[in-house]
Amino acid sequence: MTTFVDRVELHVAAGSGGHGCASVHREKFKPLGGPDGGNGGRGGDVILVVDQSVTTLLDYHHSPHRKATAGKPGEGGNRSGKDGQDLVLPVPDGTVVMDKQGNVLADMVGHGTLYVAAQGGRGGLGNAALASARRKAPGFALLGEPGGGGDVVLELKTVADVALVGYPSAGKSSLISVLSAAKPKIADYPFTTLVPNLGVVTAGATVYTIADVPGLIPGASQGKGLGLEFLRHVERCSVLVHVLDTATLESDRDPVSDLDVIEAELREYGAGLENRPRLVVLNKVDIPDGQDLADLVRPDLEERGYRVFEVSAVAHKGLKELSFALAGLVAEARAAKPQEEATRIVIRPKAVDDAGFTVTREEEEGEALFRVRGEKPERWVRQTDFNNDEAVGYLADRLNRLGVEDELMKAGARAGDGVAIGAEDNAVVFDWEPSLSAGAEMLGRRGEDHRLEAPRPAAQRRRDRDAERDEAERAYDDFEPF
Repeated sequence: MTTFVDRVELHVAAGSGGHGCASVHREKFKPLGGPDGGNGGRGGDVILVVDQSVTTLLDYHHSPHRKATAGKPGEGGNRSGKDGQDLVLPVPDGTVVMDKQGNVLADMVGHGTLYVAAQGGRGGLGNAALASARRKAPGFALLGEPGGGGDVVLELKTVADVALVGYPSAGKSSLISVLSAAKPKIADYPFTTLVPNLGVVTAGATVYTIADVPGLIPGASQGKGLGLEFLRHVERCSVLVHVLDTATLESDRDPVSDLDVIEAELREYGAGLENRPRLVVLNKVDIPDGQDLADLVRPDLEERGYRVFEVSAVAHKGLKELSFALAGLVAEARAAKPQEEATRIVIRPKAVDDAGFTVTREEEEGEALFRVRGEKPERWVRQTDFNNDEAVGYLADRLNRLGVEDELMKAGARAGDGVAIGAEDNAVVFDWEPSLSAGAEMLGRRGEDHRLEAPRPAAQRRRDRDAERDEAERAYDDFEPF
């Protein structure tokens, strides 16, 4: 059974906003009570937060679909709907959030770090909030916006100061168990360690974390064996420790060749691992043959510039010297690290000539189509109830005030041309009818708008073409050859 997962694909969906309410106050002896529809509640967000008590992504491996609750709709009596509850998902320290293309969205390091993976939709305004001096009793309300969502990839990279690297069964787990209070699984067979193990070591005034992660083999940088699952957890470490087995029973292996293989894999993987400070540990020197081999290879390793330590995890030999040497390297790495500055608040005002939307001309089936893109127009379309004529008229008024109509005229749009608001996959398309005057004086009964009753040239042209085609088909069916 899988107990450790360090990479998952998570499907998140935020809650949709609640719809606004269209209501009129009704009370005895108050015939003109006015609109009293409340606003809809905001949809809940999906939030990732770093939790030190979480060490694996296993929960999301078994349950990858997560959804926040939606906001409640507004009610009469000026009662607003309840906001949806945010869905907070705890993730381990060192989790990287990416999209499906591999682009990094957030690097979550440090307890309490937050990232909003999906934002809840806004609640729709009720007709009480839409009332104005010209529109005293709106017969409509705005719809709540749908919540955001999508797929994100969570990838865990262990946060540690020191990483122990080496072949399987080189003694890394035994070494971390005696240097710290960690209790990893230890056995005399390859690939005993299948998950990263973390331990905390205190050496004088320096406290640092040390990671024992699955062993390397030739081809690991291309994914062979535990491969990339191992190397991913080394990326954040400041110091690398080569743990070499001086008592291996395999005739084709020796400490120097093991070191060369591991160094080649680190260079192949990249990510700056080849430039990290490192030292060499000759392990298992409590065994006579192990001590003899250590004495033989130590001069060669020191000639290469490595600091070499002879240790025995079983006999607790050389551990104090190793621990303080690692503490010194960790302290140097921390001192060389750039000091983090407080995040600056950058204010980017909108340009004076930025209308907030664009109008582009396209061709569709031989006819002109004008596409409108922009945050406000697209949001207003999502909030509009197209079954309510007055709501559609209100949308036309908002677009007119924003300047969409003027831009359509500048782009060459004529009455009856098609206008699409939004992207191609979910755009709202309608026949454009210029309306230079707008307001409550043009409204009829509640829920209706006179402007929508006028004939639409483009729609009439389509009806005429369909009628001509139907007539031609009937004439063909009635034709009797001689």
